[in-house]
Amino acid sequence: MAIVLGDNRYGKAENRLVRVDRDGDEHRITDLTVSVSLSGDMSDTHLTGANDKVLATDTQKNTVFAFARDGIGEIEDFALRLARHFVSAQESIHAARVSIAAHPWERLQVGGRPAHHSFARSGAGTRTTRVTYDGERAWVLGGVEDLTVLNSTGSEFWGFPRDEYTTLAEVKDRILATAVSATWRFSVEETDWAHAHETALATLLDAFGGTHSQSLQQTLYAMGQAVLEAVPEIAEIRFALPNKHHFLVDLEPFGLDNPGEVFYAADRPYGLIEGTVLRDDAPPAGPAWS
Repeated sequence: MAIVLGDNRYGKAENRLVRVDRDGDEHRITDLTVSVSLSGDMSDTHLTGANDKVLATDTQKNTVFAFARDGIGEIEDFALRLARHFVSAQESIHAARVSIAAHPWERLQVGGRPAHHSFARSGAGTRTTRVTYDGERAWVLGGVEDLTVLNSTGSEFWGFPRDEYTTLAEVKDRILATAVSATWRFSVEETDWAHAHETALATLLDAFGGTHSQSLQQTLYAMGQAVLEAVPEIAEIRFALPNKHHFLVDLEPFGLDNPGEVFYAADRPYGLIEGTVLRDDAPPAGPAWS
């Protein structure tokens, strides 16, 4: 029996980068977390300790900041620039993966007018991308994380199997809440990334709010179907949807009724609903999902 080295990669994770664009009096904030992961001819490093083919992770960090000096633009474009650079600049690097999370800020109102240089962190979810480049082609993922949404009605859950361990009551009207984590796979290497993201996000939210839900699984599919119909560049979308349970509080011990107004918001345990919606002719994912 022989022991061999398997797949491996290395990089600099979670580089915190903030760029201030000072065009005139009105500033703009770009707040990113950038992670780099490289793979290639690294056998000697693992087997003998030789570092002659290792691009130091500190160098990777410095490259992220240096590239930001020339501007960031859309996060997909920034990730593509970085990934292509790492592969083309180092003979030992055969593939690069760059993951970016964009943390949203909103401009404050000061004296009833938009502030030039004051911001508050937005709760509108975190835009994400992940780019993988192998020297010949690129695979681009987009998405959103931590997008908390809630329907105060328009959701049911009943007709499920019951056995000796089932205590959950069937409900015809309930609160449906989740923190959306969605990742979509593009079938193209270049497009209007901002428009694609804005369209996907708006469509996803519209489908969540407009679906009378019999289950969170049904809502997941409705959101995925809507996004694929609205954005032709997207081939596949994956969701992870924690069910943020809201339980009606029993107020009878206090001599009070509760006509669907007072709830206990439970943080755990929670149902976790995961699923993928894709086109039946979607191209192979390649290394995009791995």
